[in-house]
Amino acid sequence: MVRYPEEERQSLANLENLLIRTPSGAEVPFLSIADFTLGNSYSSINRQDGRRIITVRGDVDRTAVAPDEIRRDVIRKFQSKWQRELDVELVVGGESERQAESFGDLLSTFPIAMMVIFALLAIPLKSYFQPLIIMSVIPFGAIGAIFGHFIMGADLVFFSVLGIIALSGVVVNASLVLVVSVNRLREEGMGMVDSVSTAGALRFRPIFLTSLTTFIGLVPLMITANPATFFVVPMAISLAWGVLFATVITLFLVPCLYLILHDFAGHTDSDEERAKAYEHTPKALVEN
Repeated sequence: MVRYPEEERQSLANLENLLIRTPSGAEVPFLSIADFTLGNSYSSINRQDGRRIITVRGDVDRTAVAPDEIRRDVIRKFQSKWQRELDVELVVGGESERQAESFGDLLSTFPIAMMVIFALLAIPLKSYFQPLIIMSVIPFGAIGAIFGHFIMGADLVFFSVLGIIALSGVVVNASLVLVVSVNRLREEGMGMVDSVSTAGALRFRPIFLTSLTTFIGLVPLMITANPATFFVVPMAISLAWGVLFATVITLFLVPCLYLILHDFAGHTDSDEERAKAYEHTPKALVEN
């Protein structure tokens, strides 16, 4: 950039007194050979990777509209049009850009978390298949979270995904309690079908009440309209409805999968085991 010293470009009078050197070497006033008009221009020109950029910023009233909805509308209305007609590339940044980066990190670390949960379950249970039965309720928790957004009339946003990921470590509690109860009854000599049905009956109340109290505890956060906590509402919806839905599925899915696993393993209860099971049934009911 070539320009005059700052003291010689303080006002329009400096422009009027500007001398232009001609090819012959003479100097003539600027106004004698040119006209100028006043107008508006950019206060600064910003570049990124050698290309000129213009940044448009704005704050979103989350009580009126979700940021994801604005981003979708802007991309749909202007991105292809500006690229085609003006040769201008539209890039959406800010919160959406940071969320995209965070979402990529979550996708890479979520499988690691699942493997850690699997290892923590497999070691005490001494089985590679029972942890899979316990973790089978995780996808149903995600379905419940999505269904909860539909019931509450909320959009599925980035914080909803965070809630679903956090939900993965919560919904396994009920199925873990159920599987451990079945294993304990089996160790006491009860038959497979009787162990599963008895464990389901004994653990129904604590499992259901635990999930219900969790849901009720999250209700005040789900229905709040305070802008200060508005961004965590989708996370609360994912946790509350995911836990509730997964609990109902757990009471039916886990016993069925446990019996299926037993059948695939080729185990059958002998007459002696069945007799022993009925003998131990009153004892098991009293102890629990």
